[in-house]
Amino acid sequence: MALHYFPEGFTSNGTPDERTLRDGEQALPESLCRTSFTTRVLCFFALGRPDFKDHWESLQCVDAFETVRGKLCSILTNTITAASLLLATSGVFVTTGSPVPYFDYSSPAPYFLLFISLMLAMIAMLTSGLSMIRWLHTDRQWAQEQLKSGGYSLLSYLLSIVIPMSFAGWSLNCFIFAMVITGFHSQNTVCRTLTALWLVIYVVIIGLILIEFTRKYRKSLN
Repeated sequence: MALHYFPEGFTSNGTPDERTLRDGEQALPESLCRTSFTTRVLCFFALGRPDFKDHWESLQCVDAFETVRGKLCSILTNTITAASLLLATSGVFVTTGSPVPYFDYSSPAPYFLLFISLMLAMIAMLTSGLSMIRWLHTDRQWAQEQLKSGGYSLLSYLLSIVIPMSFAGWSLNCFIFAMVITGFHSQNTVCRTLTALWLVIYVVIIGLILIEFTRKYRKSLN
């Protein structure tokens, strides 16, 4: 019977070069290990986690990278849709007068907020479109280099997702505040009551969103 001799320390995990390659692929760059609080918050908004571990691992596989890119492009598509609706709605309010006398939104404060909402929605559409083009034409190597560089490149990487969503959110808030101001300045009691109810619902929704955001952020840190 032939005896087979295996050198000590031999494992079935592949050659030393293959093991080194895998270890190198899984290791986080130094620029992603120590990030500021602002970067972690931006990362949470853009990628769903305050750290880059999962995202970096997704860049090691073509299929995983395509999945991540598809999700980010879906977020940008939804942002473009929301910004388009805000742009159309704000445009109608800015260019037309109120059909009823007790809800006059042509006074200076509401009109200014509606105009700002219109501009922000337009910016949200433009930034979303530019970010969409950027992500559709990027590849894994480019994404890895952006993350490894850190600094401005890392912030630009995250802001390509966060900025369009921020502009759309600000546009929505400006529109809501314009409607609230108009409602409270109305001479109609029913209109003021509905505006107060709408404001309470809005505050509750914002509070629930902040609570859920804080809970998920703390959970992801653990």
